[in-house]
Amino acid sequence: MKTTYFYTAVLALGMLSLASCKPNIDSPEPSKGTADFSRYIAVGNSLTAGFADGGLYLEGQQNSYPELIAAQMKTVGGGAFSTPLFPADKPNGSGFLKLTAVTNGVPTIVQETSNLAVRGQAGSVVLYTKYTGDINNYGVPGIKLVHAGIANYAAANPYFERMLTGEYGTNPTTYLSFVTAKPFTFFSNWLGNNDVLSYATAGATGDAPTPKATFTAAYTNVVNELTKNGAKGVLATIPNVTATAYFHTVTLKTLLAAINATPAGAGVKDIYIQPGSGPARVATAEDLFTLTLSSANVMGKPNSSNIPYGLHPLNPVESKYVLDKAEIATVNDFTLSYNASIKSIADAKGLALMDAYALLNEYGAGKAVNGIPVSAAFIQGNLFSLDGIHLTQLGYAITANAFIKAINAKYNSSIPTLDVTKYKGVKLP
Repeated sequence: MKTTYFYTAVLALGMLSLASCKPNIDSPEPSKGTADFSRYIAVGNSLTAGFADGGLYLEGQQNSYPELIAAQMKTVGGGAFSTPLFPADKPNGSGFLKLTAVTNGVPTIVQETSNLAVRGQAGSVVLYTKYTGDINNYGVPGIKLVHAGIANYAAANPYFERMLTGEYGTNPTTYLSFVTAKPFTFFSNWLGNNDVLSYATAGATGDAPTPKATFTAAYTNVVNELTKNGAKGVLATIPNVTATAYFHTVTLKTLLAAINATPAGAGVKDIYIQPGSGPARVATAEDLFTLTLSSANVMGKPNSSNIPYGLHPLNPVESKYVLDKAEIATVNDFTLSYNASIKSIADAKGLALMDAYALLNEYGAGKAVNGIPVSAAFIQGNLFSLDGIHLTQLGYAITANAFIKAINAKYNSSIPTLDVTKYKGVKLP
């Protein structure tokens, strides 16, 4: 498969010609410093699990940032690392989005439905193939920080349920008890993203953000449990969801351009939205539309009263597809508050801190990495996968390096970083 970045023959020849005069650079000898990496565990949600393209599947799991970090840790005494992988004969896991064509700049994205790791269904809950064996990567898509201490949480989250023994609904183990059941020497913790993410991605129509005091108390409890036996670790802040491809692909400009390109929409100058409160109004450049508005294919479609969707205040773009200015302020306020708590707890506990908020803002704004363009642009930006929220393999490699640098800085270790050019962005057809 081709990827969204390419090396030209000219560049390759140029690199060869420079090889003979390449200066000698002494790399530091790998060292564990003051940390012990013999049993590393990764605590977190979908980002930790390797979720990408709207699903969890084998290739994504194999390129999760904890897998990448653990491989580098082996140079400084790190031990075996196990992720609860889907079986090789059912590699597509939960299913995922894939790009099948790009026609006149318009992508065709479909759902992969073959070779899924589905074992059945319990009511509305899809059950995935059980995993048995050691686990170091405890990433559970969908988990919120406040879910970590809830008994029977597995009944609500099949990604956690597949890690546990027993049939569906029979294992009351809490997530926090599960991840701390076996001794470990080092941990990474990236819980907390979903405590504001689900609110934002649903256009502020879903779950409200976790109250700030509740978040701080729950985060403190998790870190206290992770450190109670002397383990060292690294915490990560919450990314800025409003800066992702999910909120910067469908824009007022692109919506108007698409509408104006149709015979019925020529000359249309306004898109109407339903904000979180108050009557429908004209959208402005300050409003953020969700990526799902595009896939819903509803713009301009008439309702039963023959009023085109989004083009009239009586049939506005629904609130679930847009974050208005007030809702954006709410998302940003909670994210910054959560991050202040995480930073304070990291400092109080003497733990390393990976500032994911700053990292993804930096790369999302546009940056070249060894000649590869990286930005928040959908598909071409290489950073975000086809769901617009989760990372590509390249994005996870960049994240892994940020974790490694934070660990090295805090514990005087010298874990080698990754060559991120070995990892791909979105696959082109």
